[in-house]
Amino acid sequence: ARASTVAKTVRLRYGRLAVWWGLGCLLCFFAPPYACGLSGSIGGEVGLARQDSYRLGVVLIRVILVAGAIAALALVVLWLYSPDKDRTILEAQYAPPPSQFIMIEGLRLHLRDTGPRDAPAVILLHGFGASLHTWEEWAHALEKSHRVIRYDAPGFGLTGADPAGVYTRGRDMAVLLALMDRLGLARASLIGHSMGGGVAWNFAARHPERVERLILVSPDGFASHGFDYDKAPDVPASMRLLPYAMPGFMLRMSLTPGYGDKAALTDALFTRYRDMMLAPGVRRAIIARMQQVRLVDPAPLLRRISQPVLLLWGTADAMIPFSNAADYQRALSQAKLATLQGVGHLPQEEAPAVSLAYVMAFLAGG
Repeated sequence: ARASTVAKTVRLRYGRLAVWWGLGCLLCFFAPPYACGLSGSIGGEVGLARQDSYRLGVVLIRVILVAGAIAALALVVLWLYSPDKDRTILEAQYAPPPSQFIMIEGLRLHLRDTGPRDAPAVILLHGFGASLHTWEEWAHALEKSHRVIRYDAPGFGLTGADPAGVYTRGRDMAVLLALMDRLGLARASLIGHSMGGGVAWNFAARHPERVERLILVSPDGFASHGFDYDKAPDVPASMRLLPYAMPGFMLRMSLTPGYGDKAALTDALFTRYRDMMLAPGVRRAIIARMQQVRLVDPAPLLRRISQPVLLLWGTADAMIPFSNAADYQRALSQAKLATLQGVGHLPQEEAPAVSLAYVMAFLAGG
């Protein structure tokens, strides 16, 4: 760990130095000759040989500066380059017992199945960019009275890339259905967060006989800025660089808005998110999922849901706004809304005790 920290410090220090060196080289290249240390007159009193020597000196200096800029660019690329981490190391750290890996629909699924086998079953579905670890606090409490099943969705965490390369909502539901069949679960309550919430309500609408109760935590589904119905979102060119470069400061900038209390994103939590993003094939799978997503108007499907529904939403959610809760309530007349004041997009991480109290009461029939 110490060696890794030293290596990161060295990369950061010399990466910044390379940036400034490269900028300095380019500035001198495009600056007038005197700015680079060449001075003197080349008027008529200077002979032709002196002029030729001067010009040759300028050319040589500019060649050296170009070479320096290229070297600096190479160092910057090396500084930003973020290769996948070794799967064996990640599994040793993040998949100790009770983690297990089972083959489902051609996927090596990372799964945790805890709690009494004869207790009511609850399946936890994580959101975009997360893993089964997001449910840690809730799972430890729930497993005292429920059979708790959670897994890394296709393309995320230690499940990793889907060999089929398919990351549609239909594929997510097929994996969930196959898992329930494999585990012998005729029915279960579903808890879905964000992307996982979208999977949960879609599954409940299409397979009502398999769902007992439905808890949706800041679920996706309704169109918002950048996501229109029946249209694939534009994947920015910068995102296409994700498989090659994922600087820590940029990842932190993308994660921080998910929390109402920014201090909730601890260094340990950030490290786990980064490690799961660096799992083999995950970043390419994320881009593929973004390219394959298609939103359809959810209202007709939502109206087919007859099971009891709890909506859990933080008022400080900067990812999927709290105002979307009203859209769900219009389509789900039976839905109860639990409002979490000042909490962001990840209540299971930011305010686990407060949010879990609503979940436990709802699962108990409240």
